[in-house]
Amino acid sequence: FDRLRYVEIKHGRICQLAFLGQITTRAGFHLSGDIDYSGDSFDSFPNGLAALFGPDAIPQAGFAQIFAFVGLLELGVMKDSANGAEPGEFVGDFRNGAIDFGWDTFDEETKLSKRAIELNNGRAAMMGILGLMVHEQLGGSIPIVGEM
Repeated sequence: FDRLRYVEIKHGRICQLAFLGQITTRAGFHLSGDIDYSGDSFDSFPNGLAALFGPDAIPQAGFAQIFAFVGLLELGVMKDSANGAEPGEFVGDFRNGAIDFGWDTFDEETKLSKRAIELNNGRAAMMGILGLMVHEQLGGSIPIVGEM
């Protein structure tokens, strides 16, 4: 069960970032500057899946860098006890003794509540990003997101 919970928490965190990224880029907020030395700006690439696949997609070298960076995080930084790190306080505890934003000051009931909230927000984000991906392929317009 711990392995399944670990995977659920991890996917929930990734989906929360993905959903937020979709909403912010579709609202027109992009990083300033250039994404490469040839002068392509961040907002010159399309939003959503079209940034990865299609005629105007990020170049293959850029995609390889993103893939390598995620692999580095997966293998070297984001470890929990299931993957060789020292046992954390709970499944999905990626602090590894380095980061603590006051977690240890909470009582057990508050910790349990915050972990349940994170789990539920992750589940909602998984459904949210899935819905955005489906609507992107269907086309049309979504009220908050706009034109897909």
